[in-house]
Amino acid sequence: QVQLVESGGGLVQPGGSLRLSCVASGSFFSIYVMGWYRQAPGKQRELVAAITSAGRTNYADSVKGRFTISRDNAKNTVYLQMNSLRPEDTDVYYCKGSFMSDEYWGQGTQVTVSS
Repeated sequence: QVQLVESGGGLVQPGGSLRLSCVASGSFFSIYVMGWYRQAPGKQRELVAAITSAGRTNYADSVKGRFTISRDNAKNTVYLQMNSLRPEDTDVYYCKGSFMSDEYWGQGTQVTVSS
């Protein structure tokens, strides 16, 4: 069983930055596709960014050019650097790890962008 623990959320002003981190337990982190998702109350969870084991990335159109996903396999950690934050980025952000039919979710971390 893999456990994912997110951190780094908080309150930030529009235009500000935050870096989210997600630490995974277990020995097979490097083979997992890792992703960041977000969800607002009453809405579906949506993909923000993902990174494969080979380091290929993809982003939601709404965050391209502002957010960067990266991973450090030696630390079993995936990051989401969020710049130029907007009020509409306010959500609970979740980390997900997946490999074939297995998938694991973190508990989520709140990001609030407000002046």
